[in-house]
Amino acid sequence: MEKKIKIGKKEYIPIMLAPMAGMADGTFRSICYSHGAGYSTTEMISAKAVTYGDKKTFLLADIGKDEGPVACQLFGHEPDVMSRAVVMLKEYYSENGVDICAFDINMGCPVPKIVRNGEGSALMRDPVLAAKIIESAVKSAGEIPVTVKIRLGWDKSSINAAEIAKLAEENGASAVCVHARTRSQMYEPTADWSYIKQVKDSLKIPVIGNGDIFCGADAKRMIDETGCDAVAVARGALGNPWIFTDIKSALYGETFIPPTKKEKVEGAIAHLRLAVERKGEYKGVVESRAHIGYYTKGLYGSPRVRGELNLAETPDEVIRLLETLLE
Repeated sequence: MEKKIKIGKKEYIPIMLAPMAGMADGTFRSICYSHGAGYSTTEMISAKAVTYGDKKTFLLADIGKDEGPVACQLFGHEPDVMSRAVVMLKEYYSENGVDICAFDINMGCPVPKIVRNGEGSALMRDPVLAAKIIESAVKSAGEIPVTVKIRLGWDKSSINAAEIAKLAEENGASAVCVHARTRSQMYEPTADWSYIKQVKDSLKIPVIGNGDIFCGADAKRMIDETGCDAVAVARGALGNPWIFTDIKSALYGETFIPPTKKEKVEGAIAHLRLAVERKGEYKGVVESRAHIGYYTKGLYGSPRVRGELNLAETPDEVIRLLETLLE
């Protein structure tokens, strides 16, 4: 029997796609879901922009019916603004017939323009404010669960993941996702999973592990070493949605056959076509370029294709370029 993670009142396959700004859009979420991701999260959305009624922000919040279970991730540093944003998005999703899994509060983003405003991982330095933001979101969310994404702390001298996670639990959060690096480490060096175990041992709510999962064996090892209830994959899924099948195979003792060169190229083409279908030809082509770079990484002839890709303007041009990799 497959293990599940319970968030709020519902259970999900414990293999998740982590939020990635500019990458984990609806197109990619749909593709990852088709490959076995049991849960995903929208790109990071500004709570303040939501309260301003910004149309582009609400487009980021869109969730398609082909994406599987999806949570909406918000960032902000003002409890009242977070509260209003949750209320507005609840109404937006209700009007559009979307049943979101949760509201996820971002307290892990390390990007300078975010932390300068006291948002993202900057909140790890202000536990009192972090607790107020979580409490306000929980009250406004009602029956919709609230989860929290955190890092280990601001830097090595101020690691406080267990403290922030405990505050999240005490203020009504239904789960916590831990990226096992500090803010100052950004995305290097190697993630320290021992702190995920520390958080797991201190909480009753589920803990999701994140950081350095690039294959099924990594995911299984993280769960075995930390006891976390689920894993969230970020960079390991870029150009490799097959990783979710790989993880499922590793967790449940099944055989995984890695994608062939042909399957990788076909995957890139399928991604392009879905992006064009959802966003139109121009935007679909432009936004697919970064993903295609990941799909083709390491394939013979791919540097030339990636160089020419930036000049391609139509889906047919992109497809012809990709097909040259199979010649």
